[in-house]
Amino acid sequence: MFVTIDGETHELPPAVAQQLHDDLGDALCQRTEFFKTVSEYRENGSYRVSRRAGSSSGNAEVFRRFEELERLYDRLPETFTATDVGKSGITGLCRHLLVRHVAEHPAFDCRITRRNPLAVKKA
Repeated sequence: MFVTIDGETHELPPAVAQQLHDDLGDALCQRTEFFKTVSEYRENGSYRVSRRAGSSSGNAEVFRRFEELERLYDRLPETFTATDVGKSGITGLCRHLLVRHVAEHPAFDCRITRRNPLAVKKA
């Protein structure tokens, strides 16, 4: 692979090129950890929500853009649960993950009002 920096072209071995690609991708990602959830703005513009302690794909939901999560939130009732989130097509544990995430994320003006079943009320 060739890369040009300040008009000077350099040839990189494949392993070095891959590492450079990975490092640039990591630098372009913004990851924020909350109490039980994590948000990640990825280099391709997508927004990933995951469980803080989770590692499987069942513990994450990816939106094409953060604005998709905002639109989902706007469509939810004033008080909502995982069942309400599920009406949007999101299934399984991700429904609860998103309820908790919007309660933790400062962009959403809401708070947890009940833990079992998990419920959130918009301010």
